[in-house]
Parts: sequence; structure tokens; C-alpha cells
Amino acid sequence: MTLRTLDALGPLAGRAVVVRCDFNVPLKDGAITDDGRIRASLPTLTALLEQGARVTVVSHLGRPAGTPQEMYSLGPVAARLGELLGTSVAFDSAPAAETPTELADGAIRLLENLRFDPRETSKDAGERQAYADELAAFGEVFVSDGFGVVHRKQASVYELATTLPSAAGTLIAAELEVLERLTTRPEKPYAVVLGGSKVSDKLGVIDALLPRVDAVLVGGGMLFTFLAAQGHAVGGSLLEDDQLDTVRGYLQRAEELGVEIVLPTDVVVADRFAADAAHEVTAADAIEGTPFGASGLGLDIGPETGRRFAEIIARSKTVFWNGPMGVFEFDAFAEGTRAVADALTRVDGLSVVGGGDSAAAVRALGFADDRFGHISTGGGASLEFLEGKELPGLEVLGWQA
Repeated sequence: MTLRTLDALGPLAGRAVVVRCDFNVPLKDGAITDDGRIRASLPTLTALLEQGARVTVVSHLGRPAGTPQEMYSLGPVAARLGELLGTSVAFDSAPAAETPTELADGAIRLLENLRFDPRETSKDAGERQAYADELAAFGEVFVSDGFGVVHRKQASVYELATTLPSAAGTLIAAELEVLERLTTRPEKPYAVVLGGSKVSDKLGVIDALLPRVDAVLVGGGMLFTFLAAQGHAVGGSLLEDDQLDTVRGYLQRAEELGVEIVLPTDVVVADRFAADAAHEVTAADAIEGTPFGASGLGLDIGPETGRRFAEIIARSKTVFWNGPMGVFEFDAFAEGTRAVADALTRVDGLSVVGGGDSAAAVRALGFADDRFGHISTGGGASLEFLEGKELPGLEVLGWQA
């Protein structure tokens, strides 16, 4: 792997460093509900501060559509980051165009949400570059450490890295080391667990990984498109009719490759989408035979399937998981996701939680991060890496597989 890392920037004591982190954390009533991405940034930021660098951190939060919105302010992030670092983190809500104040050696500040300025995500390269030039005024060098955005060609990810001498932080380097193991040297047996709502979100990764894996375990809302592709009625469950032929093609290709695609044998069906919905377990091929009939909604894999998935995961040496098995936010439909998460903690090898909703799920269900081999900070970026797509935020750092 070729990648410019912190060593390429030379001694950083007394130097102004701009660091792109990914602090796109979930908030509820102004409070952070999962600080995993903030904690993931600590090794890089601590290393810079211990060297005596003057650190300006930039990030986005949510999708404020290019205008300041209080609900997307990074103020709560600055407060939590200071708690985790054990030092004061200044929060600068002024626009980047204003003349930055000087920082003392070993001091750190966080700028307000990058996406309050529409140029951050503009399709116009000139607009992005103008914004990157303003951000560059805060530093002499740039450290890119927001893995969750490296698949985006945005001002703070791409243009800023071309404007200042740049390198990857320790978070990005660690993510790439793990993801390369999944694509180039996975220990067998190798199982991939895919969930989430839509098959269309996972087509690329299925296509890329089928020749490399031994088993693909399918859960989440996407499982109903697989069941329908096999001719089963799925009631009112989530279904992508336009993907049925594609799924049939994957089922055939997997058979030709000797890869087992493991579909649920039972599911949890409810009368409506709600935490207190009436529900029952039924065979996966008998969804419309429940009292809920053709309007029944499949909201989780069943207990039999959970045990089967857990057995396959536990005997695998490499496991990649992306997407919850059900609506884990509702207790009644969280057991499938819990079964998968628990099985991953018992893998004698490499277990990778592929970011996004999967990372949120394991924390919401009470699993500590250190019980897994790796929890990715970038769901979309992880998938695009595994698909073999070009990631502009990595290429600009000299990355080559």
C-alpha cells in the first residue's frame, strides 16, 4: 500500500495544521447519541497536539444544504471533543473567509460546519477551490483523517489536499490496512453479512466480493427482494421490483462460483411499522399466511435464522458486516442484529463492522467497540473501497493498492 502518512510532513512542532475529520455524528435534542467518530479521531489529534502543532479541525455534520442551521452546528462536538482530549477546544463559528486568529503551540480549535457554505459540496471545481483556499489560510499543512468522506470530491477532502502539503492521518491508514485485508488477503472461510433496506445499495459490493467469499448472509429489508426473486410472496415488506432480475443473476452466479447465499428461513412480521406493533415469527416463505395477510411487514430476521447466521459467522476466519438485520431501533425487531453482532465478537480472526447503521447498531445494543476486530467510520466509503471504485480523497494522498 502506498499512502502519504504523517511522517511525510516532517516535524510539526509549532506549525499550523488543518485536519479534516468526520464528525458527522447523530444528535438528538442537541445531544450526541454516538460519539464513535469523535473517539476515532483521537489518535491523530493527540499525536499532533503532543508534538506541539497548532491544530485547526474541520468537519461537516448532516446536510444543511449550504446554509447555517442551528440543528447542524458543531458546537456540541467541540464540547465533547474537549472532554475526550482532556483539553479546551475552541469553537470558531466565524466564516472561513475571516482572518484566522493565531493558536498557541499545542492548542486546538474546531471550525463551524463546512457544509454551511455551499462551495464545500459544489459541483463546480472553481467554487470548491475558492473555498479550499480560504480553509488553507488556517494551516501550513493538511492532514486528511475523515475516512467517511474520502469517496467524495469536496473542497475539504480533495482541493484542500492539493492546496497544502498533505498526508493521511492514522485513522485513514488503519481503515485502509483492514479493508485491504478484506480484498487482497482474507483468511478463509470468509463470510459477508449484508443487511440494510435496499439491495440497490449493495449491488456493487455483492458483485465485487462474490468471487472472493465463501458465504453471503442476507438480512435487513433487502432480504425480501431476494425472497421475491425466488417466487415467494412478501406481503407489504420492502421490495425493489426493478432489482428482481439482478438478484436472480446473483443467485445463479453464486451457485456457479460455489458461494453459498444464505437467506432467512424465518422472519418477524408486524402489522405496522411501529415500536409497539403486533408481530409474530413465521417461515420466510409464509409471510402472507400470518394474521396480517398481504399487508404484513417483515421487520427482522427470525430466531432460527439468527442462530444459523451466528453459526456461520462464528466458524469463519474473516467476516465483513454492513447493514442491520432488522429495525434495531425498535426492541421487538432488534434480536436479529443482536445475534449477528454477538457472533462477530466471537470470531477467531478478523471481524469488521462496516460503518454506518451497523456501527450505530452495535453501540445502541450495548456492544463495546473493542469486542470487534474493527469498526469502520465510513459506511459508504467502505463499500466503495470494496467495490474497487476510485476514491478521490485517497488518490489525492498518493494512495495506491
